Amino acid sequence: MKKIALEEHFISPGLMEYWQPTMADVPKPIYNAIFERLSNFGDLRLGEMDAAGVSLAILSIAGPGVQVEPDARRATAKAAEANDFLAGVVGKRPDRYLGFAQIALQEPIEAARELERCARMGFKGAMINGQTLGHYLDERQFDPFWAKAEELGTAIYLHPADPVQTYASYGPYKELQRATWGWGVETGTHALRMIFGGVFDRFPKAMLVLGHLGETLPYMLWRLDSRAKLYGVQLKKEPSQYIRDNVAVTLSGMYSAEPMNCAIAALGASRVMFSADYPFEDMAEAGHFMDSVVMDEEARADVAHRNATRLFNIAKTG
Repeated sequence: MKKIALEEHFISPGLMEYWQPTMADVPKPIYNAIFERLSNFGDLRLGEMDAAGVSLAILSIAGPGVQVEPDARRATAKAAEANDFLAGVVGKRPDRYLGFAQIALQEPIEAARELERCARMGFKGAMINGQTLGHYLDERQFDPFWAKAEELGTAIYLHPADPVQTYASYGPYKELQRATWGWGVETGTHALRMIFGGVFDRFPKAMLVLGHLGETLPYMLWRLDSRAKLYGVQLKKEPSQYIRDNVAVTLSGMYSAEPMNCAIAALGASRVMFSADYPFEDMAEAGHFMDSVVMDEEARADVAHRNATRLFNIAKTG
């Protein structure tokens, strides 16, 4: 089955200073293997894509990227530098790679301009790595960014990152932080802030993409609607309807039939897309799951490649 992968990471030289501290606790052999794959755009990456049946990958920076840079001007310049680097990578192999922009939200007006510049370069949207210096995407200061994303018709992929403060309830269980549990809670909460904060009332055509089969949100639709009614939340739609209308999800790092079936049942097969989360997950495992999981064959084609082709207008670029 042909596959398009959407959460496939790389690192550019100018953003190493942000990525390396996040890997401080990773054993050196694992760090080396990940870095080798993040910085390779030739035979190593393409060979693993071929083995998994991935014909096209949309590349994005390995987090946290410029979201953690305190100097707004430097963040904006670093984001543009990373986007120029990625444009060069894509330009050498446009048949295999596309790109998500790195965006510095420290200056929302400049963020909107960079999103538009990247759209002109053929980028397929942007990936935002969680909160930006404690600020979340529901805040009204980011309305110019959302207005531009809606105008351009470009999706925004919200990728997990650390919260402002680690939840005290994790106590001594450090392993509950980050990818095990904490990132999903943080990212799902971030998306809910956008819904309950009215982002999609203000920008009804905006599109958000969540990895990991929706960061548990497809499982919670009834509960979200029930509590919104209880607390008198004033929105144009029920929370579940925004998730169905304005959110798409990918399989990144969730190669299991049960959550995939839940996401398809809750959102529809047109809202679920393949991803591998390379190189932090095994692309071969992701590809095998997509090929072998029991599902309707039309839905398999939708998830594997047709939904991504439609949402990101990939057919227009060949």
